[in-house]
Amino acid sequence: MIRTAAEATGLTQSKAKEAIGVVLNTSERQGSPLAEAVFRKMPGARTLSATTGAETGATTGVIARLIEQTPGGRRFVGERMFSELHKLGLGHSEIGKLLPSISLYMRETYGMDGFAHMGDFIVTDPVTEGANKAVAA
Repeated sequence: MIRTAAEATGLTQSKAKEAIGVVLNTSERQGSPLAEAVFRKMPGARTLSATTGAETGATTGVIARLIEQTPGGRRFVGERMFSELHKLGLGHSEIGKLLPSISLYMRETYGMDGFAHMGDFIVTDPVTEGANKAVAA
């Protein structure tokens, strides 16, 4: 995944690893089912997420994590993700290429789909999304 992201974004592999860690940590903090799926499939992904969270000062407590999953908390976590990616030196172009590169890697390596867009990977639950739409209709 790191090599794929580095090639797609033009980042060094070291910077790509840091950027992927930020995205994974953000996804985990939002309670994303796709993040859990990635952690189950890809060795080292959960460790990268946790390490990145510790390095960037992300919250770790249960109550704080629940607060981060409220609408205001989601907004804060999302904004912080972009701030952390900018601190790493990623511009809009690199950020715009990062998620599709993660999606490409997961599709080609593990046959997983569903998170080519930032919002998909961070907050969407593809399993229940259809059910929610059916109820609302």
